[in-house]
Amino acid sequence: MSADLQLYGYWRSSAAYRVRIALNLKGLAYSQVPVHLVKDGGQQHSAEYQALNPQQLVPLMVDQGNGGVRIAQSIAILEYLEEVFPVPAILPADPVQRAQVRALALHIACDLHPLNNLRVLQYLSGELGASDAAKDAWYRHWLHSGLAAVEQGLAVFEGRLSLGGRPGYLEACLIPQLYNARRFNCDLAAYPRILAMEAASQGFDAFALAAPEAQADAV
Repeated sequence: MSADLQLYGYWRSSAAYRVRIALNLKGLAYSQVPVHLVKDGGQQHSAEYQALNPQQLVPLMVDQGNGGVRIAQSIAILEYLEEVFPVPAILPADPVQRAQVRALALHIACDLHPLNNLRVLQYLSGELGASDAAKDAWYRHWLHSGLAAVEQGLAVFEGRLSLGGRPGYLEACLIPQLYNARRFNCDLAAYPRILAMEAASQGFDAFALAAPEAQADAV
């Protein structure tokens, strides 16, 4: 069944990146269908892709082994993978710890990331005429506000990864956000817990295989 998974994404999309990590952590085979978010005015807006995903966003996962079901939104995809392919788990078994992981992951994916993704930055530069300096200031404001809260939230893990000895759902959301932060030359020195979790995660192949530059459509 897992060989039937298709992931529509873009090499530098944080949301697609987090799904690639989760798929790799679970050891699931999948194929990728690139959707270039800039070329041709944004291939996510094409009639062909809109027919698959009216939201005109990536990622989109299609599970041909489950009747061709289409799942949009990265967090929904992570939840689907955890329910349909429960071993190995990417969420803790304990309900409290599961809630803590979800709370931090959702803060990254729903409160922080949307404020500095491509379409928001394009709108700031285009329709609102913001300068590059103003756009970068916007990015850094929301990034540091969000990461400061994550840094505090990670105290509950006492220096461990979210699954104790291995990474999971939380790290799949965190590491792509840090990749984006470095693209904008953001100083992350104020977040030692975050940097420690990132360093511990990098020892797992799932992250190297999911890295943007490792993707076939990377340009």
